[in-house]
Amino acid sequence: MCAVSISRKDFIRNSAIATLGMGLAPALPVTAANDNCNAGNSRKWKNVRLETGFEYEEGEVVATKTELYCVEVTNGKFTAITPNDPKANAIDAKGWLMLPVFKDMHIHLDKTFYGGPWKSVKRRQGGVKGMIAIEQQILPDMLKTSTARAEKLIELLQSHGSGFARSHVNIEPTSKLDSLKNLQKALDNKKAGFGAELVAFPQHGLYYTASTSWMKEAAQTDIDFIGGVDPYSLDGDISKPMDFIVQLALDHNKGIDIHLHESGESGLKTVEYLIDRVNENPVLKGKTFLSHCFVLGKLDKPQQEAIADKLAQAGIGIVSTIPFGGLTMPIPTLYKYGVNVATGNDSIIDHWNTFGTGSVLQKANLMVQLYGYSTEFLLNRALKLATYNVLPLDDKGVRQWPAAGLEASAVLIDASCSAEAVSRMSPVKSLVYKGNVVY
Repeated sequence: MCAVSISRKDFIRNSAIATLGMGLAPALPVTAANDNCNAGNSRKWKNVRLETGFEYEEGEVVATKTELYCVEVTNGKFTAITPNDPKANAIDAKGWLMLPVFKDMHIHLDKTFYGGPWKSVKRRQGGVKGMIAIEQQILPDMLKTSTARAEKLIELLQSHGSGFARSHVNIEPTSKLDSLKNLQKALDNKKAGFGAELVAFPQHGLYYTASTSWMKEAAQTDIDFIGGVDPYSLDGDISKPMDFIVQLALDHNKGIDIHLHESGESGLKTVEYLIDRVNENPVLKGKTFLSHCFVLGKLDKPQQEAIADKLAQAGIGIVSTIPFGGLTMPIPTLYKYGVNVATGNDSIIDHWNTFGTGSVLQKANLMVQLYGYSTEFLLNRALKLATYNVLPLDDKGVRQWPAAGLEASAVLIDASCSAEAVSRMSPVKSLVYKGNVVY
């Protein structure tokens, strides 16, 4: 089989990873003798398993049909999907299932212990403000290694099938713009195999630590979203910090993504305030998000329905890390009303928690378990949580992905169909980013 060219350094590194027993077969290894199947910016795969439709019994979807194909890519886009030719001079996908690339839509790439010595979380004191105090102490040392560790974290995401992330980046008086600059270096180093959008995130509060001037500077860079965090509990007010965020986004044509952990009355009022501001400024519809938004899990069913409808009408999405235990988020209700729902790993290993795996497929698996999505159809549809709403089949079972002209970013998985991949958390065998085999 053949794949993209690889440097001797990367070959040694990848071989070492496999030797260390990560439980992952070397994905699409290089065979120099067959490199002629990759001409210029064009590549071709054979034995690619694609979903083609649903099988029904008495009106119920009971299975997903698949067939093997050849898939061609030119200049980072799919150009042809043709009947399989096992004898084609092409990369052998071994019958693995090709799915849309996974996307981690809430993560902090800029501050992580991943890639360094193990550190557990210290006992929390003083709530979020107590954690901010800890972060202010450790950030100066973390910044010294943040570029290298961000790169390691990106490699972890790639190994779990993610080729894209929305990363929040600390913007506050302790790290100023250094966290942003360091992450941008890491992303530039990884740009051939990974994409990202960035949220300027005042982790320590807009006014609690006087972060507004730094946020204004960050807004003039090529970040994509203006962030925020718990306006009432950190800044003592809802309207002042929220107005600042909305106006900064409007002034610089950015989106909005706000961390909202507050689960009481202030949390609900913050949600309602944001809905009102977005309705007043329709340009923000479709580009405004609430991350976590735990208050939704505390509302009774009628309130959940009413807020879900308002969120959908305002075009405000929810990015949920799908907590469990004492709080179950109303994701089925959000889907019912057409709210854009996304997920991410949030923290992988840092001073906030140590439980992130790097897999958004695991998040989809957790969702189907929490809400009882056990049928073939519901498991198939649940894949959209990992792919950020891109699915191979539409609701009627008509193939819509891959298709000529779409970006050629995909995951190859050892599974018979999407439903199995979600239910069994099937192993990722390879990641293709814009036509390049990067894992």
